[in-house]
This record gives sequence, C-alpha cells and structure tokens, in this order.
Amino acid sequence: MALLSAGEDSRPAMVTIVYFSGYRGATGRLAAAVAAGAARVPDVDVRSIAVEDVNNNWARLHASDALIFGSPTYVGAVAARFKEFIESCAGDVWVRRVWLNKLAGGFTVSSGRSGDKLNCLMDLVVFAMQMGLIWVPVPITGGNYSSKGSESDLNRMAGYLGVMAQANIDEPADDAPPSSDLETAALYGAHVSWNARRMVVGRRLVPGGLEPGLAPAGLPETLFDTLPTAILGTNIPNDRNLPG
Repeated sequence: MALLSAGEDSRPAMVTIVYFSGYRGATGRLAAAVAAGAARVPDVDVRSIAVEDVNNNWARLHASDALIFGSPTYVGAVAARFKEFIESCAGDVWVRRVWLNKLAGGFTVSSGRSGDKLNCLMDLVVFAMQMGLIWVPVPITGGNYSSKGSESDLNRMAGYLGVMAQANIDEPADDAPPSSDLETAALYGAHVSWNARRMVVGRRLVPGGLEPGLAPAGLPETLFDTLPTAILGTNIPNDRNLPG
C-alpha cells in the first residue's frame, strides 16, 4: 500500500481540551498552555471547552480525534464539577462507544507537592478507559531528580501518567503554577496533537476495525432506557447530539 503524499489527507486533526477551573484559575492557565502547545502542530484544529459549556459542544467532542481532560485536584480527587461532566457521559456516549479509539490525555494541579494528584489522574484514566479512549502519557522524563535539578526543570513533578502541576497558594495567580509547569503542559499538548495528526492519516492508510457509535448486540439503545428515574434522577439529559 502506497503512503499518502503530503497534503493528500487534508482534514485537520481535531484536539479538544475539556476542563474545570475553580478557586484561583490555575487549571485554566494549564488548559491554555496545553492548547497553545497543541496549536504548534500544523494541520490541527484546537479548542478549549470549560465543563460549564459542554452541553453546547457535544458535537465538537464527538468529532474530535483527541480529548484532553483537566481538573484541579480537590481533596485528592477530581473536582465535583468535572465529575458531573464524567457522569453526564454515562448514557449514550458510553453505551454506543461514541468516543471509541479517540486519543485521551489529562492534566491536574494542586497546591501541595503531592496533593494526591496521582489519584486525580487515575480518575481521568479510568474515565477514559470506560469510554474506550486510548491514553497518551507524558513523553519526557521527570526533572528535578537531583541536587543539580531546579524548579525550572520541565516535568519538575516527575509525572508520567499526565501533567502534574503545583501552584503555591501565597503567590500571585499569574505566577502559579510556574512557567516550567506551563511549558510542560504545552509540550504535552503538542505531543497529543502530533499523535492525533498521525491517527488521522493512519486511519486512511489502515481502515477498518471496531468503529465508534455501535452498541454491542443485546444492549439497549441508551442507558436511560433501562435504569429507573429514581436512580438516574429527573434532570439528567439524554440528548448528546450523537452522530447517526
């Protein structure tokens, strides 16, 4: 099979950052850095969406080739507002495997050096696995491992599952997290973006396999068809602008 020539696959890859930012806006600054890094890659369409705006952007999420999730670490876990977004995907998006085989990544920030940020990232990874996504790790080794390291090192928190940032609570909001964390986030965004671009071209080269949007035989069309209102609640929407 001949390789595609330059420009033959003209569709840009779509990378979407979905995040919640509260308190002092540190996660929002990380999201902006991830988006800036992702935009460094040619032929990639990048957009950031706060969880508050997700209901107006389901079509964008479904069309994306990569989804990067961001939440502050609150009490050792994802923020409640981001968890609401996760649970909003528990119906059609999950059952119909709408996001199957898309790329995924994640980032988080806490005030503490640890702050149990790993647990927050694990929440994001498990969510991604439930949705059938393919997780992308941080591509560089950790910095600040020795006495010769510094706070200016990229990946100073030595996170590999996703970007781990730290923001001192007594510093101005514009200075926390520091530039090294923001540049690590940008590098991660570019890494996910490059792989999303490769995926777009690769799907043309190697078509087939399991496709998103198809519920396994025997499952109901939606989760909402099977669980009683007493469990789901009355205010959970089941319209996700699903394709097809």
